[in-house]
Amino acid sequence: MTGIDRRSLLLAGAGVVTVSPLAVFSPAAAGRSRTHVFRGEFTRADTPDWHYLPFRVPRGVRRISVNYRYRPTETGVGVSYNVVDIGIFDPSGHGLGDARGFRGWSGGARRSFSISRRRATPGYLPGPITPGVWHIALGPYLITPPGTPWRVEVTLHFGEQATAVPPVPAPTEVAGRGPGWYRVDLHTHTAHSDGSRTRPALVEEARAAGLHAVGSSEHNTSSATRSWGRYAPDDLLVVAGEEVTTRAGHWLAMGVPAGTWVDWRYRPEDDRLSTFTGLVRDLGGVAIACHPNNPVPSIQWGYGHDYADVDAVEVWNGPWGYDDQITLSEWDGLLREGRFVPAVGTSDSHHSGQPVGLAQTVLRMDALSTASLVAAVRGGHGWLAESSAVDLTLEATAGGTTAGCGDTLAAAPDALVTVTMTADGVAGCVGQLLGPAGVLAGVVATGDSLTVSAELPAAAVPYVRGEVRRTTVATDPLTSLSALPMVAMTNPVFVSAPGGV
Repeated sequence: MTGIDRRSLLLAGAGVVTVSPLAVFSPAAAGRSRTHVFRGEFTRADTPDWHYLPFRVPRGVRRISVNYRYRPTETGVGVSYNVVDIGIFDPSGHGLGDARGFRGWSGGARRSFSISRRRATPGYLPGPITPGVWHIALGPYLITPPGTPWRVEVTLHFGEQATAVPPVPAPTEVAGRGPGWYRVDLHTHTAHSDGSRTRPALVEEARAAGLHAVGSSEHNTSSATRSWGRYAPDDLLVVAGEEVTTRAGHWLAMGVPAGTWVDWRYRPEDDRLSTFTGLVRDLGGVAIACHPNNPVPSIQWGYGHDYADVDAVEVWNGPWGYDDQITLSEWDGLLREGRFVPAVGTSDSHHSGQPVGLAQTVLRMDALSTASLVAAVRGGHGWLAESSAVDLTLEATAGGTTAGCGDTLAAAPDALVTVTMTADGVAGCVGQLLGPAGVLAGVVATGDSLTVSAELPAAAVPYVRGEVRRTTVATDPLTSLSALPMVAMTNPVFVSAPGGV
């Protein structure tokens, strides 16, 4: 097929279309191969999101290899247009949510891959080469006229299939680590999606960053989580997950069983997000909206900024920037309206130039385990920091009872609640306590530390949260500091005052 016409678009239905007739391969002797080439062109900005190239695999195939080409348009500012992503499904199915048929995805990060029973290119799943109809999945991304031609070459290699290698998932708990505060970066990438580092390199960087846990969150594939056990050290928790990269926003599916694949082939108008975030919860995981105000339209969150279908929101993604401040302002607006969506901070690191642990979330957990981590994220029992050099506590006290991040302090309406935030590793910073009306108290750090405290009537302040920001000039700590870079911030501590306002 040389292009996609208007009739094909109309027949595509729910954003998918088959763009080529079924390719049928004839059998061959062991040691021989057969090749078929698919060709086409994506030219329209409104082309459907997903296109499938079907091919029939006969018996006797030991390996499938794929090479493909397209012509991207580089902008020079980190965003490419006219990209054609790629993946593959086996005969078990390629419909929405067909996890049994999923055999891998590399997006636009690779130009070739192969699959056999024993081995597969990172991003792809080793396993049986089952006879039947397989589908190459193409995902045209940011197509802008004149668009791009594409060419996909599928080669079947004949012979006896090798012995399978069983999965080796990472442990879901670090032995001997009980209740405490643990530093976590849930959003990282390796060569199993579009990252450049190996998994051992990620372990090294996580340790150097002072982390206790790191998330395996490759784009749209479960390949890494099936074998992380070969690389995870005894003292680092590796949390299995996926960055679910839809065409209208990304989200993290974290804390799911290793090998879990979560589909991404939908948009807000399809009304399918809740189906898949619900699946993640049913499997014991947590759903987190990623970088919601990223300036790239297809990356920013398009499923509603009330975050009704997720469990948490990535308020801080990588080095603090303007988009993070927008997300923080939205998040604080939800708090003022009485809606709490726990905040997390992550690095979204793809390579050594993006430091692992910038940002990170420090969670109060019952144990260093996946289950405890999921519970802490859902409860908002944590604070966010730029590095492990920063330490912080936020506590509210009344009548001998103390509550921290994500907790609710019960207090009589006429009680005075003392809220205190302390921070270390914050030279040159300003610390503030904030409530629904804005700044409640603020101080400039003395040396490397600060302590800021406020005594508040329980009936008047439903929540208090903390921020630490860096400044290079004399600053009034009681004014808005939203233009300054963030060093640390907290989830709120809540105050419940029966009969209060």
